[in-house]
Amino acid sequence: MLDVEHVSWQNRAHFLAMAARLMRRVLVDAARSKRNQKRGGAAIRVTFDEGLAVAHENGHDLVAIHDALDALARVDERKSRVIELRFFGGLTVEETAVALRVSPDTVTRDWRLAKTMPLRELRRRDSHV
Repeated sequence: MLDVEHVSWQNRAHFLAMAARLMRRVLVDAARSKRNQKRGGAAIRVTFDEGLAVAHENGHDLVAIHDALDALARVDERKSRVIELRFFGGLTVEETAVALRVSPDTVTRDWRLAKTMPLRELRRRDSHV
């Protein structure tokens, strides 16, 4: 998965950012595997909420979230990273700001704006199911 012996960890924020990215990959791979076992299934509407804890919410369509974040990254990489760090990594606004080297106000603005973009993508996907 990751050769940690050859990683030059810059700081705690760097470690948490990498952990969030790996958590996203693990959860999406597990969701894809589960979806393949079920041979499809109905799409589930997902909302991004400040109190969302992925570990406790097994009903989310993580593959759809992953795809929506990829689409967002093509438009605005930083906003995609904000959602990845907060949603998959569980980082606070302050931790996310350190990881991305921006101000906490910028993270708050990005979070508020960015979470609407994946929701539009998910709604679009739901309407095609």
